[in-house]
Amino acid sequence: MIMSRIQARRDEDTGTAGPLVDRLLGGLPPEAVLTDPDVTASYAHDMASFCPAGSPAVVVLPRTVEQVQHVMRTATALRVPVVPQGARTGLSGAANATDGCVVLSLTKMDRILEISPVDRIAVVEPGVVNADLSRAVGEHGLYYPPDPSSWETCTIGGNIGTASGGLCCVKYGVTAEYVLGLDVVLADGRLMSTGRRTAKGVAGYDLTRLFVGSEGSLGIVVRAVLGLRPKPPEQLVLAAEFASGAAACDAVCRIMAGGHVPSLLELMDRTTVKAVNDLARMGLPESTEALLLAAFDTTDPAADLAAVGALCEAAGATQVVPAEDAAESELLLQARRMSLVALEAVKGTTMIDDVCVPRSRLGELIDGVERIAGKHGLTIGVVAHAGDGNTHPTVCFDAADPEESRRARASFDEIMALGLELGGTITGEHGVGVLKKEWLAREIGPVGVEMQRAVKQVFDPLNLLNPGKLF
Repeated sequence: MIMSRIQARRDEDTGTAGPLVDRLLGGLPPEAVLTDPDVTASYAHDMASFCPAGSPAVVVLPRTVEQVQHVMRTATALRVPVVPQGARTGLSGAANATDGCVVLSLTKMDRILEISPVDRIAVVEPGVVNADLSRAVGEHGLYYPPDPSSWETCTIGGNIGTASGGLCCVKYGVTAEYVLGLDVVLADGRLMSTGRRTAKGVAGYDLTRLFVGSEGSLGIVVRAVLGLRPKPPEQLVLAAEFASGAAACDAVCRIMAGGHVPSLLELMDRTTVKAVNDLARMGLPESTEALLLAAFDTTDPAADLAAVGALCEAAGATQVVPAEDAAESELLLQARRMSLVALEAVKGTTMIDDVCVPRSRLGELIDGVERIAGKHGLTIGVVAHAGDGNTHPTVCFDAADPEESRRARASFDEIMALGLELGGTITGEHGVGVLKKEWLAREIGPVGVEMQRAVKQVFDPLNLLNPGKLF
């Protein structure tokens, strides 16, 4: 009798896990359905701090579109929430599980189905890793520009879900600009195709763009048609050292106002430079208050770097060093790419903000972050895609210290408030997820929230797809 009561309570808590698993196994191979609690717990959350995560009832790893449809039909029939996931490299909690949900991991759907040099498109499944796609299209003389810092592990499906960006956005734009068409499994299991594979097309509402950045809350992307570009020449990088963040931001404004189109324009503040040196002994100039990296992938990058170097000197750069070749350029880029890992090593835990402001207000944001860090007695490093105003103030703290954790969260919120005051947005590429739900409402206002909820209701009337995210 006691065991019966315990089992009854378990079934109640997990949303009838037994029938759910049985129904899933009716259309999935046994190896695609994971129920061991120690295993399913490892799928509970992404890389965001301060985001609650529940315990999934089951994790499913489909390999075909039909299997995804079966999962959604089952979930709809049993009224079970579904949380879609990629590589879980996200930083907003958008892939975090809810109690009793089906975690739908799409990492096994990892085929590149087509690469067309003539049409300049690639057709891929959602589990394809960003870097793998970049290398594959490169063999055809093509280029897929979006390159998040986690590009060696993050997946295209996750990139689409959060509309991710990367280092090259200043010239080439974000993921949304390269998604031409999608195949999407809706909440009830129906399959819908959106968009096109042609160079032009304006038939009907742009539902493709609607799904990009929707964080899996409207449907499950199972196939994507991605636009490609001709592979550019090898880029050369310049490093410029400044005695203040304001001077570096002045240089950014001069470069953009001068009509230059760098393939990359990145900023690292003094805290970040020191953290990278401490971690990797890279020999970056620790005397700097701000380090600006500019790159060009034009036919004559050396001339472009010379012009930008002159602008940096006019803005007060204390040292300007152009790379002589691709190897030196890559070394400088490696320093930038390891920034977030290096900052995490400072205290063990980080909260990575993602505030984007107009380029003209970039200096004000950086100065404001420094004031906020001093107010709360915290280490906050700033790395930024300076060319498009997308900054990543990174709060370093000891998660085992409750008081320091409280101050970390308070500083995070103050940085987002500052971004909005400067005419910016709470997220340029990481998404809303759980972490920024309150701030999304502040940014778009009550009418905006009402309209977005109405869209959600059309696509997901039972609120089964990634519930609790966005708003």
